[in-house]
Amino acid sequence: MSSAPDPRTTTATGSDVRVRFCPSPTGLPHVGLIRTALFNWGFARHHGGKLVFRIEDTDANRDSQESYDQLIDALTWLGIDWDEGVEVGGPHEPYRQSERHGLYREALDKLLEKGLVYESFSTAEEIDARNEANGRAKQQGYDNFDRDLTDEQKAAFRAEGRKPALRLKVPDEDITYDDLVRGEVTFPAGSFTDFVIVRPNGIPLYTFVNPVDDALMGITHVLRGEDLMPSTPRQIVLYSALIDAGVTSFVPRFGHMPLVLGDGNKKLSKRDPRADLFLQRDKGFVREGLLNYLSLLGWSIAPDRDVFSLDEFVAAFDITDVNPNPARFDQKKAESINGDHIRLLELDDFAGRLVPYLQQAGALGETPSADELALVAAAAPLVKERMQLLGEVGDMLGFLFTDELAYDDDAVAKLTDDAPRVLQASIDALTPLEAFDAESIQGALSAALIEGLELKPRVAYASPRVAISGRRVSPPLFESMELLGKQRTLARLATLIPRLAG
Repeated sequence: MSSAPDPRTTTATGSDVRVRFCPSPTGLPHVGLIRTALFNWGFARHHGGKLVFRIEDTDANRDSQESYDQLIDALTWLGIDWDEGVEVGGPHEPYRQSERHGLYREALDKLLEKGLVYESFSTAEEIDARNEANGRAKQQGYDNFDRDLTDEQKAAFRAEGRKPALRLKVPDEDITYDDLVRGEVTFPAGSFTDFVIVRPNGIPLYTFVNPVDDALMGITHVLRGEDLMPSTPRQIVLYSALIDAGVTSFVPRFGHMPLVLGDGNKKLSKRDPRADLFLQRDKGFVREGLLNYLSLLGWSIAPDRDVFSLDEFVAAFDITDVNPNPARFDQKKAESINGDHIRLLELDDFAGRLVPYLQQAGALGETPSADELALVAAAAPLVKERMQLLGEVGDMLGFLFTDELAYDDDAVAKLTDDAPRVLQASIDALTPLEAFDAESIQGALSAALIEGLELKPRVAYASPRVAISGRRVSPPLFESMELLGKQRTLARLATLIPRLAG
């Protein structure tokens, strides 16, 4: 029979809820990491609690300022804010592990004073030898041998030049907790032995500093990926010891979110382009669309609804509704949802978001002129309903911002033999126009090409479209001509004729 969860487990609700996001500043932010930040943020905002953002930067060989800056950039762009932590401060400073060594030492001294931690001098070779001699499999690891060393034995080891690791005493009992995502989980007695929390060189391990930080910062709910679930019983045992030592007064609740899968049944690799948050941003995801999709990786707002606002997410989200089954990252679905959010944007907002992508495509310079920005605003309605990614705008609208049009070879090749005649007829029809608006343009071209040349619309407008945009597919033709203006439109129609004749 399993034991019950520790009765000292927190019952915090509402504004007493405190969660944390504690990444290491290594590599680029990836979507799995951001999903973790989003769920913690959503849980805190839903309950009216606090989100703490701290940095686990104790690996000097891997941590970098560049990665830290990218984390801040990512969260700022996405609008995931925090109540305490790096950049904003708070009552539990500092919020970098590299600056908290004194606090770890204080907690360690209290554990030592209570006899909850002891010195261990055994080497790996000695542990293996004892296991073999006692008929224990090597995989069982450490045998708690050093628990009862006498002062004389410790002194003898020190005389040999050995430095001890520090191990936490693990009770010989089942470890049970109620996972917020997975329900009751029990790790049977003997699942693990006394484990190292401080190396012989004096450096504390993650399994020690992470729970100590949570304890000192009053974290009530630890929401993280299921890949960290195996460390949970060790953390619960350590919390119990920290309570006995007077460092904290409760054990937090744990919830383990499902893995995000890539292809097959493999965890989405950090090297997979889909996992690269900034690559997704460069492609043209709006933050609302990307966050909406990430929230669906293990959670849903309703069985028949995929698109919703961040406010709706916060109002509905609770970690207990997260599905424990792995979630697969579907790029096409993500882009489709992003397109839905693009269509929900106000036109002015949408036009403003297009500018950096037009700059990225070379259609706009570093400092666009007032006329160029006005053209962006006027063209925005033509493409808003057609886009899934903002990065598509260069192909869609780039032709409006240049007089050195590049033709798509395939588009030109598919034009019919009478395309030069159609283009000349278009020039003849548009030249007399005084009002050069979409309605007048459509009327003139319809009379000349459909009625006059007796062409079907698909054929009639194919060559003018290529002449205007360089592509077979473009924003609405008549509106595009209006935006280009009469002189530029006539020039483009004339420019394509000799190319087709040649």
